Amino acid sequence: FCPGCRALQPPGPRPDLFRLMDCDRSFRIDAQQLQRRFRSLQRAVHPDRFGQKPPKEQYYSEQHSSLINKAYQTLLNPLSRGLYLLELNGVELAQETDYDADSVFLTEIMEINEKLAEPKNEAILEDIETLIKVKQEELTKEVTAAFERDDLQEAKKLLAKMKYFANLEDKLKNKKIPS
Repeated sequence: FCPGCRALQPPGPRPDLFRLMDCDRSFRIDAQQLQRRFRSLQRAVHPDRFGQKPPKEQYYSEQHSSLINKAYQTLLNPLSRGLYLLELNGVELAQETDYDADSVFLTEIMEINEKLAEPKNEAILEDIETLIKVKQEELTKEVTAAFERDDLQEAKKLLAKMKYFANLEDKLKNKKIPS
């Protein structure tokens, strides 16, 4: 907002999502604080509040609201938060093709994919869901530790593994949707 006229201003070109959401630039975040900040910002700039304002301010309101949603979703999810932190530190995530994952890990992913390809079986799907959840929690702890010791290359490897499990999670969700 303009300090003089209190008119809503456009968002900056490349805002720091951590600063926007009033969080430390860290992998470890306080989800409740993040949610409170999200709600507070949305209350201030939500398009519903700008219906009677000039079209330019309505447009800025939509931009801010969209940016706040993006920041919240990015920082709330461990995978996207980690990838964003790597991006801020100038580290590019390897594409799946050039990722040198260990063969044991790739075999595990392949086996889970094969189970997901089998005819729908609720018990197997529940086992896979539990396995994915456990693996994601383990990887999140390992990524947290890697970022805390400033080992960005290790964080990058672990986030690549998290991406595999996120893809499996998506496949699992699609399989569970009644057809």
